[in-house]
Amino acid sequence: MSSSTTIETKSDIRQLSLEKLTEVFLEMGEKSFRAKQVYQWLWQKGAHSFEEMTNLSLSLREKLESRFEIRAIVFDEVQRSADGTIKSRFLLHDGFAVEGVLIPADERLTACVSSQVGCSLTCKFCATGKMKRERNLTPDEIFDQVMLINRQALEHYGRPLSNIVYMGMGEPLLNYKNVMESVKLISSPDGLHISPRRITLSTAGIAKMIMKLADDGTKVKLALSLHAANDTKRNQIMPINESNSLEALKEALRYYYEKMGKRVCYEYIMFNNFNESMQDAKELAAFCKTIPCKVNMIEYNPIDGAEFQRAREDRLLAFQEAVAAKGITITLRRSRGKDIDAACGQLANKS
Repeated sequence: MSSSTTIETKSDIRQLSLEKLTEVFLEMGEKSFRAKQVYQWLWQKGAHSFEEMTNLSLSLREKLESRFEIRAIVFDEVQRSADGTIKSRFLLHDGFAVEGVLIPADERLTACVSSQVGCSLTCKFCATGKMKRERNLTPDEIFDQVMLINRQALEHYGRPLSNIVYMGMGEPLLNYKNVMESVKLISSPDGLHISPRRITLSTAGIAKMIMKLADDGTKVKLALSLHAANDTKRNQIMPINESNSLEALKEALRYYYEKMGKRVCYEYIMFNNFNESMQDAKELAAFCKTIPCKVNMIEYNPIDGAEFQRAREDRLLAFQEAVAAKGITITLRRSRGKDIDAACGQLANKS
């Protein structure tokens, strides 16, 4: 008769809500307030080990160590741009990696974080889109990116993050549940206490999920990666448009605005000889009449193997002027972190 050995794996303590954690502590014969202390260590102070929890007794820390683990992400590589942008590659507990960026601009310090390992949307201009989508990030893995980038902000700039954008690797609305849970952790008084109004979700355009954002009354800001305002061109660069046409997006955006009453930001990357003509400006201005909005024009950041090039400066300015003449708020955003592949569309875990 053969015998087999069962290897017990520890569970991740950060998967437990405060309520569940309190139940566990009571089962262990501990006072309920200890659960709150541990919860604060995990989400307010960003503890990555039980050893850091110095207001707990050694015996309790050892007990927790024997039952649980903290599957924290860690820095794998950090690069600093000449313009002060800092790109970090984070290693996950299972060996996958994602990238996040600290972007200093004027008085703002913004963390750009990832929501998936890779991406399934295959946008033709995006380095992440050339990667395979391996898996969704968990709420704590997203939280860790913010917490670690916030520490970088304090270390290098002497002040905390002012804003967070879900514009890194992956499509946030295809990891909806985990992304929303991470927003809750980041904005909670028991977490980082960053207002959801300072958090922006950027989507390539998943119409039904934009409507779900409205149904759920989420307080985060919404940005839509538009990049072309007619279906033929958008289909060429963003395959998601074939199942989420501009008309479907208009309907979802109207629904969103009716429920939320908040204007949306459209991101519009400028490609040379593709989407920067006066006809393109006319089409964009017409699309912008759907609901109150603003437009961020973005310089294109070339990536390996892509056919697109950055639009000429004179074309950028003429396009901006033409759209603004229609009464649309439109701003030209200069790319940051280009020299370390940290700019919009460049995140690809390159060494």
